[in-house]
Amino acid sequence: MSDEERIATTRWRALFDLPPRAVYLDTAAHAPMLRAARDAGTAALASGNRPWMPDEGAWEARTEHARTLAAHWFDGDADAVAFVPSVAHAVAIAARNLPLARGDAVLVLDNQFPSNLLAWQQRCTEVGAHLVVARRAPGMDWTQAVLDAFLAHPSIRVAALAQARWDDGAVLDLDAIAVHARAAGIELVLDLSQSLGVLPAEVARWQPAFVASVGYKWLLGSTGLSLLWAAPRWREQGVPIEHHWSAREDQEVWRFDPHAMPRFRPGARRFDAGGVLDPLRLGIFEAAQSQLRAWGRDAVLARLRALTRQFDDALEEAGLAAWKSPAHAPHFCGVRPPAATFGTVVAALRAADIVCTARYGLLRIAPHLHVQDADIARCVDVLAAAVR
Repeated sequence: MSDEERIATTRWRALFDLPPRAVYLDTAAHAPMLRAARDAGTAALASGNRPWMPDEGAWEARTEHARTLAAHWFDGDADAVAFVPSVAHAVAIAARNLPLARGDAVLVLDNQFPSNLLAWQQRCTEVGAHLVVARRAPGMDWTQAVLDAFLAHPSIRVAALAQARWDDGAVLDLDAIAVHARAAGIELVLDLSQSLGVLPAEVARWQPAFVASVGYKWLLGSTGLSLLWAAPRWREQGVPIEHHWSAREDQEVWRFDPHAMPRFRPGARRFDAGGVLDPLRLGIFEAAQSQLRAWGRDAVLARLRALTRQFDDALEEAGLAAWKSPAHAPHFCGVRPPAATFGTVVAALRAADIVCTARYGLLRIAPHLHVQDADIARCVDVLAAAVR
């Protein structure tokens, strides 16, 4: 790394609100907070104590500005984006709207994250449909497992998938999957919580029905504010989970006419959840988006790729190559120590103030721009020392 690059990484770390010694490698669970986002949240809390100073026009403009910022990560169309409290809420919208009948099937991945699983279990129970689980055979990647499932189960009508798996960072080739899904009449519902903000979301190519993502991982926002992207058909025909005045046309909803249903606001705004755009969440979201746009997605991706590559190389040099994920996303990865040593390794990381997710025998290493080369080296040193 050049001196200029080293200075840049030091400046990046200074933008995050982190203790000096901590090595935080858990962005895939929750990103560390930017100082600017913290300050925006503090200002929002202060403004919330002045409810006598509302400005509905300014609030509407601010909401639409946030929608435009969110649309940047998809296809730039603000009409396609709704704000919801969680990915589970977004997937529940998809499950409610997509046609599914007795005998039909929904494809999920083995050990799929619950937010993109539970709603499909419920919907299948209601209509007499069933789940098909794509499982990876030895030597097979997840993309092939999905394509094989498409061929083996012509009853599949919906494929509920991710771009990068939540546990070990394995990446699915959504370009290839989308081609086969369209040919088979299968609707895609994508959870991009582990990729949006780092990997491109090529919705024009994939043509999904719905896409969801949390805002607090790679988008560096807060909990309670997630994104839902809806395809054009569902922006016009979709039915939301909840019905509230702010998703309806203003002039109509305030007529209080019990015999005339107010029209929805245009586009995916019909799916906006009530109350999620409070000053605190919105302020943090805006600050995070401003910083991400300043860095640029390509620059973020390049730096995170360099960090995970350094991590992989250091594992090999330490004689721990067998622990590595065979193929993973450029921005995070999984590490699987021998089962007998897992508890010892986890304890060593905690003692060294190194934070990562440790579940089901797997360590998930997920840095962001606050992580420096020395942090990666220290992490691998601790891993190696724990099993000597």
